[in-house]
Amino acid sequence: MFTGIVEATGEILGITSEGTNKTFTFKSDIAKEFKIDQSVSHNGVCLTVVAVEHDTYQVTAIEETLLKTNLGQLAQGDKVNLERCMPANGRFDGHIVQGHVDQTATCIRREERDGSWLFDFEYDAGTGNITVEKGSICINGVSLTVFNSAENSFRVAIIPYTYSFTNFHALQSGHSVNLEFDILGKYIRRILGQAGV
Repeated sequence: MFTGIVEATGEILGITSEGTNKTFTFKSDIAKEFKIDQSVSHNGVCLTVVAVEHDTYQVTAIEETLLKTNLGQLAQGDKVNLERCMPANGRFDGHIVQGHVDQTATCIRREERDGSWLFDFEYDAGTGNITVEKGSICINGVSLTVFNSAENSFRVAIIPYTYSFTNFHALQSGHSVNLEFDILGKYIRRILGQAGV
């Protein structure tokens, strides 16, 4: 379980294909603290560490993950947002994030606003996922608050710290991002759907 509070970024040093899987080699300041078998969120995708050496480590993404997230579009030199699992005695500084991406969205607008940034995203509403005004959303592993919530789009505001510390500073109109919708909202929607409401 994660909280959507990014600890660091990781830079892709290399990508190797093994059948339909891809193994990513990352470099990060926090890699030396990783252990093999540890779960780490990469742009909001929970992946298992399979090798660690000094400030580099490796994770493998299967075909299903590559098809449903933006990881398959990444290239050497790209940076991802990283978060280790929340410790049992930790705080929920963001919201409950599982590291299970629901779908991708496209950035359709980026606007600087006197020291902060506004980003608009559009997604396929046919999947049944929804946002609510002032609700939580996880974008590339970052816990954020939704506004201008519509059937297939929403907006978020990014403060300067988040903009520079995560990979939001590299995000442009047309780029794909990973979305994990709020787990509580997903359960409520499912229950109401089963009740025919």
